[in-house]
Amino acid sequence: MSDDKQPAPEKKKLALNVVSDKKHKGFGAGSIDLSQVACIIIDGDEAYIDVGAMHAKSKVERGIKFSPNKEDVPNGRPAWVVWVAVDRNEEGSYYAGATSCEMLIDSEARRGWKILADHVNRLDAAIKRRYLLENLGSGQKAALVKLLQEHNQEWWDRSPQELKDLLI
Repeated sequence: MSDDKQPAPEKKKLALNVVSDKKHKGFGAGSIDLSQVACIIIDGDEAYIDVGAMHAKSKVERGIKFSPNKEDVPNGRPAWVVWVAVDRNEEGSYYAGATSCEMLIDSEARRGWKILADHVNRLDAAIKRRYLLENLGSGQKAALVKLLQEHNQEWWDRSPQELKDLLI
């Protein structure tokens, strides 16, 4: 046995995609392409990329038992999942779709509220290059704009005016 240690793998920077560039060839291949969809969590006035949100395992969702009844979470704080689709045209990549889904999270009670069907429908809308951000307040919109611009200013600059009008 040798004591050769392999270098630790380089930590990957979070990017605005959830699936690798590898083409899926298994069952259901080609039905839905999530490779250009990113998951952003807005908690309070902070926005961050959290790939776990694709499977309801984001930092804020972990360990929370969700109910479809808002009354079950009287002390919940609002949080949002924002699905962002990235597309490419002749000029380059841009934010092509963005939809937000509201949740209530009570971390102490480990309870939460969300409507799963709404999350699925809004993910579908983002994939179809639509913008549905009407349920965000000004603080959440500002946090989302800041994250999108900091992640890639050129993508923001190339994004349709419709997105900018909804957020600014």
